[in-house]
Amino acid sequence: MSAPAASISSSTKIQASPLPRVVIAGAGPAARALVSQLDRPGFAGSITILSNRDDAPSELLELAALPQVSVRFGQPASFVDARQRMVTTADGMEFSYDQLVIATGSAPALAPVDGAGRCLSYSTIDDAVRIGNAVKEVTRVLGRRPLGILVGTGPEAGQAEAVLRARGVRPVRTTMRPAAVVPGLSGSALPGSAVPAAGIVFDDGSSMNGDLVVLAEERVARDALAASAGVATAPNGGVVIDQDFRTSVPGIWAIGDAASFDGVRLGLLVASGSAAGVCAARLMQATMQEPVPAAA
Repeated sequence: MSAPAASISSSTKIQASPLPRVVIAGAGPAARALVSQLDRPGFAGSITILSNRDDAPSELLELAALPQVSVRFGQPASFVDARQRMVTTADGMEFSYDQLVIATGSAPALAPVDGAGRCLSYSTIDDAVRIGNAVKEVTRVLGRRPLGILVGTGPEAGQAEAVLRARGVRPVRTTMRPAAVVPGLSGSALPGSAVPAAGIVFDDGSSMNGDLVVLAEERVARDALAASAGVATAPNGGVVIDQDFRTSVPGIWAIGDAASFDGVRLGLLVASGSAAGVCAARLMQATMQEPVPAAA
């Protein structure tokens, strides 16, 4: 689907605006939640979302329909000049900003397991709701508490196990990485379900079977954009933020799974919705306090 005409510019440099300009690098759940929180009385400015997606999902189209929001599809941010307050995209477009929010998320540390698309995944606390809904559906179909297979180590797997147990799933956890995910009897009994996998196979030919499979493997924060701006990053990855979501560089903020607070990825600490509310409030204060450059 093509991007709305209003979100496409033929120029390669976006001119300055007399209103506060907020640029958000990223278009995932955290970014969308932040825009929703900014769309309220008290914020008078423009919001530009730089998305790395060429398609236009309905969630982004809804945001693009807001009068103060511009979504640039297929224009991921690639470099930040913090001194000039300018973001350059992969295609060379330049966007001036008064406040920049880095919401670039995280990526799997390892290549995906074969068949991973048939599994549930857990990477941030926001995934708890989606897993809960899937568990509810599997329970309804099976007529009993499901047996879950949980793959992973580290904090992601620990949180995923707590989520499963809280929803009545008896998880069997393995730290050994499977070679592939395969559908099982329970999966075949759920046509059209988002959880058609119920088994995993290891390299040695052994296997584990259950009613659903959750992958909670290690992820790494996408913090290269922050590094290009000279923003401090955590030793184990992630954009270092304070309790107000500010980074070490004035005018630059971070939210979502790209951010790190006290050494832990923000996505593992708080849901994007609640974090977005706090970040939006601080951004609104900043846009009202800082002088805005005159239009060029």
